[in-house]
Amino acid sequence: MIDDVTLSEAGLAPARSGRILLIACGALAHEILALKAANGWTHLDLQCLPAKLHLWPDRIIPAVEEAVAAARGDYETVFVVYADCGTGGLLKAACDRLGVEMVEGPHCYAFFEGNAAFAERAETEFDAFYLTDFLVRQFDAFVWKPMGLDRHPELRDMYFGNYRKLVYQAQTDDPALDAKAEECAARLGLAYERRFTGYGDLATTLARVAGQREIGDDGGVDQLPL
Repeated sequence: MIDDVTLSEAGLAPARSGRILLIACGALAHEILALKAANGWTHLDLQCLPAKLHLWPDRIIPAVEEAVAAARGDYETVFVVYADCGTGGLLKAACDRLGVEMVEGPHCYAFFEGNAAFAERAETEFDAFYLTDFLVRQFDAFVWKPMGLDRHPELRDMYFGNYRKLVYQAQTDDPALDAKAEECAARLGLAYERRFTGYGDLATTLARVAGQREIGDDGGVDQLPL
């Protein structure tokens, strides 16, 4: 009999039974690892793509395609932890071609708040600029410098003149992040609002991917009865 080790050495190993690979945006690494730890999802592996791909959404699609193709033979399931993220539906089309699922929603702001709740606010909150925990931590690298505000602060009013407030969608209760987010709002000349979202639809989506489980208020899940 040929065992799995022999097959692996021959490059013909079957997908690891029960193993799931999450191919995710690097901006979600902290949240995904927190959910994995809280719920004991040891059968989920995480591969992160560079968070800075968001600065060039057209680069997300080939990066995801390459990662899925490389992992396909090694995992029973591959799941893409991106929303549309500015790809205009092209990422969803690519995932459909590859036969893999992805997170529903237009972007992480929507799925952190809950896609349905975010959509309900769309008509009254079109003048809000959103930050997540990651973007608060990386505000200079992902907002201030890419927009050239470190070199040309006079551009601030041109970029943000039509915004009214900065909404910090907090995934965690962290006073230091709260203070930094408020500072970011002041730098942009915007009113400040903190809104605790927790992990939102990301938690329920990963719970489903992990195996039909139910999310608790603390982000942990309980195994549903079989």
